[in-house]
Amino acid sequence: MYLSELRLWNFRKYGSENPFDLNVPNLIVPFNKGLNVLIGENDSGKTAIIDAIKLVLKTHAYEWIKVEESDFYRNSDKLRIELEFKDLKPNEAKNFIEWLGWEGIGKDAKPILRLIYQVEIKQDRILVTDVKAGMDETGYPLNAEAREYLKITYLKALRDADNDLTAKKNSRLSQILREHESFKKKSKSDVHPFESEFKELNLKIEKWFKTDGNEKLKKIIDNFLVSFTDEEKTSRISLGDSDIKSILEKVSLGILNQQNLGLGTMNRLYMAAELLHLKKENWDGLKLCMIEELEAHLHPQAQMKIIEALQKETEVQFILSTHSPNLASKVKLHNLILCNNNQALPLGELPNEQNQSAKNDKYTKLDKNDYKFLERFLDVTKANLFFAKGVILVEGWSEEIILPVIAKKLGYDLTEREISIVNVGSTAYLRFAKIFLRQNPIEKLSIPVAIITDLDNRPEVKDNSFCEIKKAKKEKKIEELVDSFKSTNVLLSCTSDWTLEWCLYKSETLSKFFTESVSEIHSGTDEFKGGKFEEVKFISKLRKDKGHSPIDKVEVASLLAEKIEKDLLLTKENLSKDKKMEYIIKAIKHVCNESRDK
Repeated sequence: MYLSELRLWNFRKYGSENPFDLNVPNLIVPFNKGLNVLIGENDSGKTAIIDAIKLVLKTHAYEWIKVEESDFYRNSDKLRIELEFKDLKPNEAKNFIEWLGWEGIGKDAKPILRLIYQVEIKQDRILVTDVKAGMDETGYPLNAEAREYLKITYLKALRDADNDLTAKKNSRLSQILREHESFKKKSKSDVHPFESEFKELNLKIEKWFKTDGNEKLKKIIDNFLVSFTDEEKTSRISLGDSDIKSILEKVSLGILNQQNLGLGTMNRLYMAAELLHLKKENWDGLKLCMIEELEAHLHPQAQMKIIEALQKETEVQFILSTHSPNLASKVKLHNLILCNNNQALPLGELPNEQNQSAKNDKYTKLDKNDYKFLERFLDVTKANLFFAKGVILVEGWSEEIILPVIAKKLGYDLTEREISIVNVGSTAYLRFAKIFLRQNPIEKLSIPVAIITDLDNRPEVKDNSFCEIKKAKKEKKIEELVDSFKSTNVLLSCTSDWTLEWCLYKSETLSKFFTESVSEIHSGTDEFKGGKFEEVKFISKLRKDKGHSPIDKVEVASLLAEKIEKDLLLTKENLSKDKKMEYIIKAIKHVCNESRDK
């Protein structure tokens, strides 16, 4: 069995001012059987999703979890959480017979378990209620035995692994071990083999303190004890009580032949111990593990190693939250759920059986080839787009280097505004943009995305003239793409000319800086000896004609960015009027929506 869907009404940020309507949840989150990773910028609702699941299912850690007033959306007085479980095997379904529903007809019918948790505030008091289950609006209370089969393993964000794995009263490690079948007794009167061996060890220790001259130690203690109390009292030196609970509280977990372990290693050891719950033999209950911020105390390589191991797990369902581009780049797109604009949108493919369903708005416009491409090229430097408040997709290093300084001259600090510039390194920008496009454009993401591209309309070699026919054809294709992005937050901003470098050369405000940068970087070449700049030779280098080495775009862009930064006479006013820079300025303004400042 696995958690297939979460539905929320008026829980924290997922709510509405409209009247409470059971037919219209404020959030629906579909989950995969295996790995599910919640991503998105800060305060996008990742923790709320995890906490809602915890409230209903509870955890193996015996945490005290209850609904607080802050869990209710704004001024609402009622919240509701529904969890739906599918793929129940017969040995799992038998634990919930009286609460099951069915999906399908006849022999094809499959069991479904739906849990309901509804809480209300009346007369300023939160009315505590039971978790119920059933297919109608209210359901029937789950008994304690059924709830035991639904407990989950949960690892909080700020994990204190060293403390939790150290021997002490009520240690987390002792709780984990006591839950395992190896330490279960058929009845209270039974004696576990572990207890018998511990008793023998205790007898040996007591005997040691009574013989071979060691009795002197005990005698000193007993003499003081008698003087402090009475003659009937005598001390007992041992390892303590010999019941399973007391024994396990004396157990610590470490790594063989290693001491003073760092936070990262202890964190991984702690995760391995917690997963013991989910590997119990003959366990007929839910196998669900939730981890907040898996990356806590882990370096990037360790993060990737762990997420790769979790992706291979087939028997356990994982729901994780992360802020790490390292993890996001390693996780398959099918396993990512993007939290944005009070929505949780899966980035997986639309299942065939749902092609005509009403759930189309929950899936992207990516096709199978897009997934293959992105899983190969969506690396750490590009995965930061999942956590940004705005994204600019560019085709090369020059744009990535120059855009931030131009933005600053316009009064926009891209870092401060949490805008990511993603260098796709080619014309594959559409594949990346489709991550943010949904099957139903009405359900658009609030993340503004700008694509900066050029016509690449090269001048002819014979006379350096531009072909108007080729230009018209390319412009038509661009216009078609622009039209396809209408009613979305994706903007395609294109030059009316050749490349960025050509636009910079023709720019009213930046041409002087650009020609100086080219001349300085290539001062040792035949074309620009002595710092001279000739348009014909520049075109040949930019076009990569035979006999002409290409422009070093990265070096030129770096020097140009430095010159733009230092020039105090270059103002927002004159830059904004520059027609050749209009397409770049348009993209920057799109992702830096002025409404963000209000």
